[in-house]
Amino acid sequence: MIKFNVITKNTSWYDYIKNPNNYIDKKIEKLNSKNKILKRNKVYCTLLLSGEKEIKILNSKFRKKNKSTDVLSFPFYEKKELQKKLLTNKEIYLGDIIININKIKSDKKSKNFKNKFDNLWIHGLVHLFGYDHKKEQDYLEMIKIEKKYASFINA
Repeated sequence: MIKFNVITKNTSWYDYIKNPNNYIDKKIEKLNSKNKILKRNKVYCTLLLSGEKEIKILNSKFRKKNKSTDVLSFPFYEKKELQKKLLTNKEIYLGDIIININKIKSDKKSKNFKNKFDNLWIHGLVHLFGYDHKKEQDYLEMIKIEKKYASFINA
C-alpha cells in the first residue's frame, strides 16, 4: 500500500485543487486497489506542492542545475536495494517528490491541470521506485509503468 504525505508550500495550488490531500488520497486509493505488487508492504513518500522559487533552489542544491523544473524526485533507495527492502521490511519510506505549480500552469500543450498534475506525481513516484530515463530502454519501461498507473487512477 502506498501512502502520501502532502505538503502544500504554495497556496496557488488551492486555486486548482481545493483539497490536495483528499485529491491525492483518492487517487492513491485507486492505485492501491489495482496495484497488486505492494499488498504486503506499506510504502510512504512525501509530496511537496511548490512554486518556482522552492523547486529552483532544490534543483540547484541537489542537481547543480540553476533553473526551475516541473518535478523533482529524491528516492531513498536505488532499485535493487529497494527490492531487497520490500522483501524484508513491512514499512518503507520511498522518498520525496516536489512539483512546481508554475510549470503546470504554463504548459500550453496541457489543457487539463489535474491530468498534468497526475502525470507528474506518477512520474515522480516511478522514480522513487528506482526507475530512471537515462537510457532509451529505461525511458520506455518508465513510460509503460506510468501509463499503467494512470489507467489505474483514472478508472
